[in-house]
Amino acid sequence: MNYRHAFHAGSFADVIKHIVLVRMLTYLQDKPAPFRVIDTHAGAGLYDLTSSEAQRGGEWLTGIARLMQARLSDKALPLIAPYLDIVRAFNPKGELKAYPGSPLIARALLRPQDRLTACEIEPTARKQLIDALRRDAQARVVDLDGWMALPAFVPPNERRGLVLIDPPFEAKDEFERLASAFTEAFAKWPTGTYLLWYPVKTRRATDELARSVAAAAASRPAGKCLRLEFSVAPQEAGAGLVSTGLLLVNPPWTLANELKIILPELEKPLGQGGAGRFRLETPKP
Repeated sequence: MNYRHAFHAGSFADVIKHIVLVRMLTYLQDKPAPFRVIDTHAGAGLYDLTSSEAQRGGEWLTGIARLMQARLSDKALPLIAPYLDIVRAFNPKGELKAYPGSPLIARALLRPQDRLTACEIEPTARKQLIDALRRDAQARVVDLDGWMALPAFVPPNERRGLVLIDPPFEAKDEFERLASAFTEAFAKWPTGTYLLWYPVKTRRATDELARSVAAAAASRPAGKCLRLEFSVAPQEAGAGLVSTGLLLVNPPWTLANELKIILPELEKPLGQGGAGRFRLETPKP
């Protein structure tokens, strides 16, 4: 699988991932102590939805565009609104033409005492990210492979924070690499919060990843893990991505109940050819 992000910016997978990211960072804001966000595969930062790449697949049309037009309940709206407000801030004229990637979404939620470390080795994407964060004293773009950076940057000086691991899944061993890298990082920083993204293509690979991550989390008394998967259509051979997954380690204690409110409201607007569906569970080692 090749997940070059310019083709998929604003897709249903981005919507799910970034809503969860915003909820987790909002929770970190509740305490005055500073926190650090480490984005291991940061990407370009801001994506032009009018570009040929974004237009080719048009995935944003069935992702963020649909959500911004959806009518949300009084319970779900306050939980999703902070994410939508960030997207709207990059589209000040009301037209949906740009979509912020995870580093810019995270940056929007940093307080003066917080910091962002964003890793990106692809030269074009890195230059675009540097331009997007130019002269930002709170954000640092690092020219370092995310798999190497992850064990090097944890634990951060702040001792609080979130690690987002969102690799491109271009290599065949990416699932194994993700499990291994998380286990190494978690051993060094077991009190950190981790958000791991993965595409759902084969049940065997995703189940093995979930078991491995859950086993690493269970090795520490306080380690907890949530697994979220969201599907917009049945999986068919040769089809594009229709199911996305997240593993959340040491999630906020409020998050599971928030997701039980949020996710049902996303099934209809994000579903393709019918309502979507989700699963939310505590994976077993």
